[in-house]
Parts: sequence; C-alpha cells; structure tokens
Amino acid sequence: MTSPARPADVVVIGGGQAGLAAGYYLRRAGVDFVILDAQEAPGGAWQHAWPSLRMFSPAQYSSLPGRMMPIPADGGYPDAAHVVAYLTDYEQRYRLPVIRPAAVRAVRRHGDRLAVDSDAGSWHARFVVSATGTWRRPYVPHYPGMRDFRGEQLHTAGYHGPEPFHDRRVVIVGGGNSAAQILAELSQVAQTTWVTLRPPRLLPDELDGRALFDLATRRHRAALAGQDAPGIGDLGDIVAVAPVREARDRGVLKAEPMFSRITPDGVAWADGSTAPCDVILWCTGFRPALSHLAPLRLRDSDGRIPTDGTRALAEPRLHLLGYGDWTGPASATLIGAGRTARRLATEIAAQV
Repeated sequence: MTSPARPADVVVIGGGQAGLAAGYYLRRAGVDFVILDAQEAPGGAWQHAWPSLRMFSPAQYSSLPGRMMPIPADGGYPDAAHVVAYLTDYEQRYRLPVIRPAAVRAVRRHGDRLAVDSDAGSWHARFVVSATGTWRRPYVPHYPGMRDFRGEQLHTAGYHGPEPFHDRRVVIVGGGNSAAQILAELSQVAQTTWVTLRPPRLLPDELDGRALFDLATRRHRAALAGQDAPGIGDLGDIVAVAPVREARDRGVLKAEPMFSRITPDGVAWADGSTAPCDVILWCTGFRPALSHLAPLRLRDSDGRIPTDGTRALAEPRLHLLGYGDWTGPASATLIGAGRTARRLATEIAAQV
C-alpha cells in the first residue's frame, strides 16, 4: 500500500553543500522544509572525489553560512576528506532535516503544489529547491574510434588515485583544474600525455578561488546592468595549488593539441602522428543532473532551465541552486552557494 504524500512548504533535493546552505537559511526564516539526499552518507559529491583533490581557496574563504571551515592541519588548501568532515559536522550542528538515502525520481505539478516522488516516499511542496549538482552526470565528448580502443577509458568521476596506473601510459584529456591536479599526481608514477583544446593557462600563483569568486560576482552584476566585464577565462584556467606548482617546476605541465581520433592502441592527430596508450582519462567536466525535473518540461535547447536568479521562469515554484553561474555567481562553490541560498530563502519565505 502506498503511503500518502506528506505536505511541506519546501522540499530541497540534494544534501550536498548547496542543499545544506539552503537548509541553513530556510531554518533561520522559520520555513517548514525537508532535505532529500540520494547519498548514503553526508558530504555530497566530495565523498566520491579522489583523495588528493584540493580546493582552490583557503578554508577561511570556503565556508558555508554560520560556521567557518576549520583550517587543515597542514595549513594548506582543504582536501576532499577535510570538506566531507566539515559538511558532516555542519549538517549535524544545525540539525538539518536530511532524509537519506532518498533519491528523487520525479517532480511533477500537482494542483497548486509540486509533487516530489522519492525512494523514501512522496511530498507535496509549495516550493522545490533542486540542488543536485553535476557529479552524477560526467561528460565525455565523442571522438572517432572510441569504441575500438582496446585500453581503458574513464572519467574524472571514476578516478580514485594513482595506484592502478603505475608504469602505464595515460593520456589525460582536459584543460581545467581537475586535469592539472590529476596530471601532477599521475606524472609521478605513470607515463603521461596531456592533451587540451587550447593551450592551458595557469593563474598567477597569488590568485586563487577568492579572486575567481569576486570576478564572477562582478561579471554577474555587470550583466544585470547590461554591461561587459572580464570573465574568469581572461585571467587563466587553472589555479596554481601546491601540487600543480610542483608539477610545473618539474616541467610536466606541457600540453599537446587535442587529438582528432582514437585508435585501437592509442590516439592520433590530424597530421598523422600517434601516441600509444593504455588509458584515456577524460577530465572533461560535468553537466547538471536534472533528470528528476524532466516531467516539468522546462529545459531549453542548451539543456538548461531558464531562470531569474534561482527561480525557474516557466515554473516559479521551482528554484535551482548550485549548478554554476547561471543559478548565481560561483554558486557551484561553497561560498557562492551560501550567498545565493540566502537570497533564495528570503524570496521563498516572503511567499510562504
């Protein structure tokens, strides 16, 4: 027998950093809400990252609202385990009403409410905040010959450290932070080749996530005013965290142009040159995990949901948080998610 749907002012989908930030401000506003998280444990996507992954900002600039992230024992930028511990403590400290595991299958219109169907039951909500992030949707571009490759292909999401790659030939694809950090690590145990669509550019050593957040904020404000402002890409692509600087000093941060096809034994370029390899590691990013919102039919031709701030234009009872600059300046970062969540909660509380 199916249990009846439970009422709630707000259902937050996702218990990672964005969902917890939303929960913090919704609780402060006195709103009735629940957080449904598909994970088995706290920590969001950070609990699935490779152990050596480092954040791009110091702990004091990487905190959610209300509680500063402790500084790591080594004084450096926080690694994945440090962030998981912080998010776990944050959730417990503020006694946020997280239900897990509760993967949400679908969000549908149901009269004057939105029906949320999950593995842990159903809710009828006045508002829904989707904060599922991108980790569950790794993106791999198509290249001729992919199916014929006899080696191993994996994405950043499936990388868990250098141990399986000792003495193997690895092609690392991608010009962003993940590719640079993984290259720095794998180049110490494997024969690596780095390929990128354009020459990678390191940010100056003194710039980190703080500067990137400030720049994203200025660019967002300028766009709202109909003005132009420099983008993050004008500064560089890669934050020079300590492992990346060390790899640069070893001379391994040298990228080849993107190959044109994949052969059974490696990769090949348009000029006829080839490189044999055992592994192709795609550090090619992620896409928003929005399949649960498919019944609402809100996506545009780019696969995104048009928004005004965080509110979906075609469904004002739905808010999206933490997917990138299109849902708030730097909203995929800890500090950016917190600042965006504050505006979101204020808007929802005014209507509840």
